[in-house]
Amino acid sequence: MSNQHIHNLFSDAAGLLKKLISTPSFSKEEDNTAEIIDDFLNAKGVNTYSYLNNIWAKNKYFDERKPTILLNSHHDTVKPNKAYTLDPFTPLEQDGKLYGLGSNDAGGCLVSLIATFIHYYKQENLQYNLVIAASAEEEISGHNGIEILLPRLPEIDFGIVGEPTLMNMAVAEKGLLVLDCTAHGRAGHAAREEGENAIYKALKDIEWFRTYKYDKVSDLLGPMKMSVTIINAGSQHNVVPHECKFTVDVRVNELHTFEEVLETIRSNVSCDVQPRSSRLRSTSIATDHPLIQAGITLGRSYYGSPTTSDKALMHFPTLKMGPGDSARSHTADEFIYIDEIRQGIALYIQLLDKILL
Repeated sequence: MSNQHIHNLFSDAAGLLKKLISTPSFSKEEDNTAEIIDDFLNAKGVNTYSYLNNIWAKNKYFDERKPTILLNSHHDTVKPNKAYTLDPFTPLEQDGKLYGLGSNDAGGCLVSLIATFIHYYKQENLQYNLVIAASAEEEISGHNGIEILLPRLPEIDFGIVGEPTLMNMAVAEKGLLVLDCTAHGRAGHAAREEGENAIYKALKDIEWFRTYKYDKVSDLLGPMKMSVTIINAGSQHNVVPHECKFTVDVRVNELHTFEEVLETIRSNVSCDVQPRSSRLRSTSIATDHPLIQAGITLGRSYYGSPTTSDKALMHFPTLKMGPGDSARSHTADEFIYIDEIRQGIALYIQLLDKILL
């Protein structure tokens, strides 16, 4: 693999990323970036498929008898925050950085994976098939992104999910369980000994959420974490509230199931507890998996990620890995280092060479 070949892949990928930055693609509004990605792949001779705002393709010599690897990242972005000093939709290259909304999360990952797919697209006799998927709605964990696309793809054996990890390997990821809790009391006049204050009942449960420690601590993801993040009660100053509602953000490591967590919570609190969703479960890929072993031989470290991605919606083993830094995601004046994209493409190819060839 020559330096010139990598440079050509990088040059095309950087050009694509600049087009994506220039095109607003908020979650549920990704139709224009989907078209850009589709046109880019078509111009490279790739036959593409689309469903809603998701674009995907198979390698040229796809063989149903072979196992299949998914390369996936997303092309939607969050909305720019008010602290931006630069135009979020103007790709600005300066001091070795490419600025712009979505440059780091996850545009750099997406274009690097697309470049990697193109590198292998016309190669014959690969040990695995490759599928590239540029998906929508990741930033809102939406139903019309990778979740709705997966049943339309060929059967996948394992995958790489492109998210900014400094090209180290996120082999596990905490699940997210959001709980809507309601403490019930009885309304009464605040000046008299009437009613049963739902806020006081909620406080006891909130204190339990604050102090309870689960006994299973993951080597990769650490302990479980529960945080009360929203609370709402009362209508006026002289009425004892009959109801207090609060929200709990629960980050679940791979050693607990959602069902176990809910059972523990409900047996310890008096409020009603309703999970909003059980879709975003904790995930892990075994460290002896060939993909992880290939990364280790390349000097890449592995770790457990506290953040949630589309990896949570995949029922097969996945590695989260990509250029860029998660700490830059959703920040004002978001950027990715240009060299991170170049190195990302080279490392993806070196990693997959150990699996495919």
